[in-house]
Amino acid sequence: MKKILFPLFALCATPILADAPKIEGVQAQKNGAAWTFSVTLSHPDTGWDHYADGWRVLDMEGNVLATRVLHHPHVNEQPFTRSQSGIDIPKGADQVQIQARDNLDGWATETVVVFTLP
Repeated sequence: MKKILFPLFALCATPILADAPKIEGVQAQKNGAAWTFSVTLSHPDTGWDHYADGWRVLDMEGNVLATRVLHHPHVNEQPFTRSQSGIDIPKGADQVQIQARDNLDGWATETVVVFTLP
C-alpha cells in the first residue's frame, strides 16, 4: 500500500484577504472647544457582505477619542466623505490618528496622522 503525505498547510483553508479601506483625505476643523473631522474613504465595497463601516480618531497612544459608524455600503459612491462633530482632543495634543474599518476584516492596521493645533 502506497502512502500519500500532504503537507499540513494543504489541508488548511487559506483566508481571502481583501483590500482594507483607504483613507484618501482628512480635514480637521476646530469649532470652539471641540473638533469636526471629515474623512474621505475608498474601499471596494461589494454590498452588505463587505463594505467600509467606520472610521475612528485615536490619540497617538492608540486611545479611541471618537468613532464614526457607517451604516450602509457605498458601492456606487467611491470615494466618499463622512464627518463627525463634537470630538474632544486632549489639551496639548498636536496630532491624532485616523483609522478605518470594514465589516469583514475589522480595523485596518495602517493609520493616517493628522496634525491639530493645541
